[in-house]
Amino acid sequence: MIRVLLADDQPLIRSGFRALLDIEDDIEVVAEAADGSQAVALAKQHLPDIALVDIQMPVVDGIEATRRVASDPALTGVRVVILTNYGLDEYVFDALRAGATGFLVKDIQPEDFLHAVRVAARGDALLAPSITRKLIDRYVTQPPRAPIGLEHLTNREREAVALVAQGLTTDQIAARMVISPLTAKTHINRAMTKLHARDRAQLVILAYESGLVAPGSFGN
Repeated sequence: MIRVLLADDQPLIRSGFRALLDIEDDIEVVAEAADGSQAVALAKQHLPDIALVDIQMPVVDGIEATRRVASDPALTGVRVVILTNYGLDEYVFDALRAGATGFLVKDIQPEDFLHAVRVAARGDALLAPSITRKLIDRYVTQPPRAPIGLEHLTNREREAVALVAQGLTTDQIAARMVISPLTAKTHINRAMTKLHARDRAQLVILAYESGLVAPGSFGN
């Protein structure tokens, strides 16, 4: 059972998401929060698998709430997925650097939303295609930073990280690399350890900042 915390200051939005989630046999909404501070407190109380967090909330915004969850050792099992009406670059980078597992815009289709919750719950980084494109568009105009730590990766680990950055799931990465999903996951986990990345979303940032992923590789 996937346990979900909903955090949004608009009751109607929360009700809509809850209605979608409650009819699923494998998903349970365990709590609702109306601001970021309450979201952090409820995360500590309920230890959900997924926290769906709006960016613009009173008291404490979603990015700061994400940062507090991600930095709390007691909440390492909580994956934060940011929900917002906006697809603006500064929100993307701030949210991912704060420790968010994924980033979705609220106009997502219901079936895609449910799929996103399941993808995040199993540990895959979750970025809407439009958000991944923004990452690429930003870094194509910037010189790559020094690839700190990438020299410690094996060729297969570098390949796996590059595929994570393109938004592929573990099964898709395995198929692309012609290996088993377990082996693909092992390459990814070892890369995360070597690069001190909290999760796959941070691997995405590292891949683009270092120039490991070529801008033209998205969608190929």
